[in-house]
Amino acid sequence: MRPFRYERPGAIAEAVALQATTPEARFLAGGTNLVDLMRLGVEAPRTLIDVNHLGLDGIEPTPSGGLLIGAGVRNTVLAVDPDVRARYPLLSSALLNGASGQLRNLATVGGNLLQRTRCVYFQDPTKPCNKRRLGSGCPARAGEHHNLAVLGHSALCLATHPSDMAVALAALGAAVHTEGPEGARRLGLPELYRLPGEDPQRETCLAPAELITAVELPAPPAGAAHYRKVRERRSYAFALVSVAAVLDAAADGTVAAVRLAFGGVAPIPWRATVAEAALEGKPATAESFTAAIAAELSSADPLPGNAYKIPLLTRVAVRTLTELVQAA
Repeated sequence: MRPFRYERPGAIAEAVALQATTPEARFLAGGTNLVDLMRLGVEAPRTLIDVNHLGLDGIEPTPSGGLLIGAGVRNTVLAVDPDVRARYPLLSSALLNGASGQLRNLATVGGNLLQRTRCVYFQDPTKPCNKRRLGSGCPARAGEHHNLAVLGHSALCLATHPSDMAVALAALGAAVHTEGPEGARRLGLPELYRLPGEDPQRETCLAPAELITAVELPAPPAGAAHYRKVRERRSYAFALVSVAAVLDAAADGTVAAVRLAFGGVAPIPWRATVAEAALEGKPATAESFTAAIAAELSSADPLPGNAYKIPLLTRVAVRTLTELVQAA
């Protein structure tokens, strides 16, 4: 690990200014992803700016009936918060499915959103990777890609976003509050993220030195909600596919409203807007659900090693929506 400086600013503005004026500096919160990447040699910041003491660890109601969650709130604290468990069980479930208790106790909301891919080529500095060094190539295309993207990827990068929490937040219509050199911003989610396109090194729309300060949840949507994750082992692992769903069924058996987001299949938490539009007003049946998911996946571009994700995601999504109709 390369030697680095450690800074502990006392205010958000000080942290932002320090990041903006310090070459190769990174914000440090829980460190559950950044420190791992430093040990691997993937990340080598010259300065770490500790943002754990900036008052970003609160959860409070908003005037519109939602919640404002500080970026420094630990994942365990958020998962077991009584208001979150009662009003946003989808979010609590995603967090509890995302990592072990030890990791949740350290990991923060802001860091969870910004964690980087677990692609084996990205994590190995001895291998080429366009995300680490643009133009070096993407060996995953001809190599190990069984758990990489089938949606939204490009010729330069197949990496998937690993966050379970971000998938739930996308389905719930959350927004991200930031503070940067140009002032405060509010970004919708998943609009926080960028698809790889021709520049897979840029993963978010955050400007240099822009710090996530909070996540805002709107009032809970009507209907039943569930988060389902399929992984390769029962112990904590990253999703092969995951589905965050909220379904409000009308009295006549049609879909009054639906929200869907997918994980494990794209470089970003994938909001399934095509499927949502296809289901509005349609019968709340397995046939309708299957057709809507097929429409969403019509743009998928799988490779031989991950083509299984298409039927797997379809079955998981249809089962989840069907169970929500029964729950309603």
